[in-house]
Amino acid sequence: MYNILVTGAKGQLGSEIEVLSSDYDYNFIFTDKEELNITNEVSIQEFVEKNTIDIIINCAAYTAVDKAEDEEELADKINHKAIAYLAKISKLKNIKLIHISTDYVFDGENFRPYIETDCTNPNGVYGKTKLDGEKILQNINPKNSIIIRTSWVYSSFGANFVKTMLRLGKKKDSLSVIFDQVGTPTYARDLAKIILDILHKIENSDVEIYNYSNVGVLSWYDFSKEIMQMAKIECKVKSIETKDYPTSVKRPHYSLLNKAKIKERFKIIIPFWKDSLDECLKVMGERK
Repeated sequence: MYNILVTGAKGQLGSEIEVLSSDYDYNFIFTDKEELNITNEVSIQEFVEKNTIDIIINCAAYTAVDKAEDEEELADKINHKAIAYLAKISKLKNIKLIHISTDYVFDGENFRPYIETDCTNPNGVYGKTKLDGEKILQNINPKNSIIIRTSWVYSSFGANFVKTMLRLGKKKDSLSVIFDQVGTPTYARDLAKIILDILHKIENSDVEIYNYSNVGVLSWYDFSKEIMQMAKIECKVKSIETKDYPTSVKRPHYSLLNKAKIKERFKIIIPFWKDSLDECLKVMGERK
């Protein structure tokens, strides 16, 4: 039986993996920063050796996109340097490492869905540190390790766009939401299931990158409208342009990820975004 270390276990993806864990014949060890400081190389090595870890699923990340501009050192420690420590111990102990990355490694200027080999060009500190984490993992190159890039993650756990829309929609008569940023949401439980389903199939000598999100194309405005409709919330959603909602970091206008590689390699079926949103709202007790 594999001993699987899940870092960032209190986040959206880590929490969803824990929900599904009883369906799989693995021994899971769930840790967050209180149990394991992944920015400390000695702590990681001691923990891995003590618990005889076979697989690491790294869900830990610094994800505050705007705040990262003022906390670059901390973001770099978590998103970049910690990945080097995880990669080194994985290579030393022949451990499989599944690392989660982001569409923010791209600048969003593409005209077609991004494939894994497209040129990267992050807009801010968050995207840059995540890309640096990818690169250091590839450079150290532990065998049987993969990077999964995802986008617009939401869940019944943690803070996310779906929860924000539900909360604001119940309080306000109307909301203004951006319509000129296009991508696809990712239900964290779908991603968690895919990771657990493909674990035993991962076999590669060099680090491989895969894209994963749900299927479909929409804007944040479209997403908001569907959330309100499914939850039967009487809140009018108005469309605005990105320029009308300024942020310290430029968001990608185009975040579509091509999932052909992961579908073909692991023979998986990826759910449509509306079906996954419906499922998540049911889990949350918000589907009316």
